[in-house]
Parts: sequence; structure tokens; C-alpha cells
Amino acid sequence: MALKKSALLLVPLIGLGYSYRAIRPAPPRTPTITSPRIRLRDGRHLAYKEFGVPKELAKNKIVFLHGFASSRHDTAIADILRPGVLEELGAYIVSIDRPGYGESDPDFNRTPKSLAFDVEELADKLQLGPKFYAFGYSMGGQAVWGLLKYIPHRLAGATLMTPVTNYWWSGFPSKLSKMAYSKQPRQDQWAVGVAHYLPWLTYWWMTQKWFPASSVLSQNPAILSLQDLSLLFSPKVPQRQYQSQVLQQGEAESVCRDMIVGFGAWDFDPFDIENPFPNNEGQVHLWQGEDDKLVPAMLQRYIGQNIPWIKYHELPGAGHMFPLREEDLLRWDWVVMFVLINREANIIADYMAKKGAHSGIDYCLWTAPEEELDVILHREVASVG
Repeated sequence: MALKKSALLLVPLIGLGYSYRAIRPAPPRTPTITSPRIRLRDGRHLAYKEFGVPKELAKNKIVFLHGFASSRHDTAIADILRPGVLEELGAYIVSIDRPGYGESDPDFNRTPKSLAFDVEELADKLQLGPKFYAFGYSMGGQAVWGLLKYIPHRLAGATLMTPVTNYWWSGFPSKLSKMAYSKQPRQDQWAVGVAHYLPWLTYWWMTQKWFPASSVLSQNPAILSLQDLSLLFSPKVPQRQYQSQVLQQGEAESVCRDMIVGFGAWDFDPFDIENPFPNNEGQVHLWQGEDDKLVPAMLQRYIGQNIPWIKYHELPGAGHMFPLREEDLLRWDWVVMFVLINREANIIADYMAKKGAHSGIDYCLWTAPEEELDVILHREVASVG
């Protein structure tokens, strides 16, 4: 009888032990190192990949931050631009593996602030100079808010491409956040909620096999717009040859850490950030697809309407993957120029967006500005109107 009672007592203990092992992630695996890396202040390493002209010859230097479940190889502005554009602009791009992804060491205490300082240290170690441009896509776009908050003095300009929004940012009206949250697939509502309220459970939630967790990781087509679906199966879109490297260290300090940081409690939100360019010495552009089912356009639109120093551009009919659309090559040539020419950037951005939205032409090459645009630019230079 005593043995039976002891055995019965062991059942919940074994169950607790199993649950603990399931919830507690294994240590990150050691990645295979194939890329250059810098050593950071705390001993961690940050891997990077370079595009464009050599940085010693570059007129403009850009740091690119990749999205969720991606790596330094997924650099939209370098992959999609027509050949020769970066060289014409004298542009240099360095794309990093964010901590825990690819070949960059994990940061177990990662925050928007710590990543901003990682980027600043990368710029110093690579001798990019006193100022550089920041580009970020999706979850990497969200990270750019941290750069604008903590190292604005190092930025010459910034572009956020469909940056992930946090439903708990205090600057959003509660009703709007709840509405946007309710429009997400149920599995994403649960995944985001766990990351926010029960961050210690995130690893188990994202890796368990009992039911779907993240729509992105489970490849749920419900999060794809019609444009995204066409791009997903388009032979014109280059295949991700380095996909096996993305999560080679495991999920805990890559995608799970992204969820915890991206949807956790922040020390600030975008509405708290002061204008990083009060003297109009640089600009911040935010691009959003109107039909993005992953990042709600309604929240992005609110940011664009309520942060006066943001230059907001919403693309009609575009989804989350719009940077990969071949027909947008010309537009993305302009995106780089928007950031680099500063004062005229918003004028050209608005003109080109309206022009593209009402044109049935896929490709068009100008050797000089159209007459209407030429008049606008001359008026701006002369500070008339």
C-alpha cells in the first residue's frame, strides 16, 4: 500500500518535471560561421553581410534590419533593386543577423534599447562615420523605432517597411487596438497574447505540436493577401537559398525572443519619440500595404496621422510582401533616393505613389523628371508655395 501511494505521488511530480523541460528551452546551438562578425561590448558577436559599393567609397551608408524568421541574406532593398542602382547612388548596405538569428550570438536580455546600441556599435566597428541610414522590414522595421528613440543622433534618415505594431502601445486608442487585434487569425491572437502576458510560456507555445501557434511559422495562408499569394508562387521571386541558416541556433532566442520583445511591455512607444530631425536634416518614411493581413494597416495609418514627422505612404492593394513585387522595382529605386535626398523626399514619394496608383503601366523609365514633377521640384528649391 505504501509503495502504491508513493507511485501515485510520483505521477504529478513526473508531470511537473516533463512540463518544466518542455517550457524551458534548450541552450542555443552553436552556429556554423561563414560570415564576417564583429565582437560587441559584452562579448557577443554580430554577423553581417555587405552590399553595394565598398564602404570606404560610399556616399551613403545604410544599416538594414531583417524581419521575423529571416536573416542577413533577406535584404529586400538590395535584392529587389535593379542591378547597378546601389552603385549609381554610391550606396553601401550592411545587413545584420539580429541577435539569435543566423550566425549572431543570442542576447538573453534583448530589448529595443539593447538592439539600438548593438547597431550603433556595429556602425562604429565598421567605421561607417557619425551618421548612417536605417532601413527595417517587418519585425526589423519595428526595431527601427528603437534606433529613433535611443540613437537619433547617429541617424541621417530612416525607412520602416510595414513595421510590426504592438497592440499594447499606449498611444493607440484602446478601441482601435482591440479592433485590429480581433481581425487577426485566432492562432495569432493566442500567440501574441501569450508573448505579452505569459512570456515564460512563449517557447512552449511556439514549438508545441498539439495545435497551430504562429501563422507565420505554420505557414497559414490566411495571413497572405491576394498579392502576397501571387508573389509566393511566382517564379520571378528569388528562392530563399539560406533558409536553413535562419533558425540554426534554435527557436528560443530568435523567433520566440522576437515575439516577447515585439509584443511585450516597452519603455516607450512611437508616440513618445521626439522628432529626430527637428531642423529637417533627415526624414523618416513609413511604407505600409493597404491589404496587409499580418500587420494591420489601421494601426499604421493611425501612426502616420498622429506623428507629424513621419512621412506615411500607404500602397493600394499591396500586402505584407510588397517589397518583393517585380512591378515595384522602379518604386523601390525611388525609396532609396527618398532617404538620400532628404528635403525633396516627401514630395517625390507622394508624387510617385499617386502616379503608380493610377497608372496601368508596369515599367517606365525617365531620363529626366516629368514636366509636372520638374515644376514641383523647382518650386521647392526656390521655397515657393
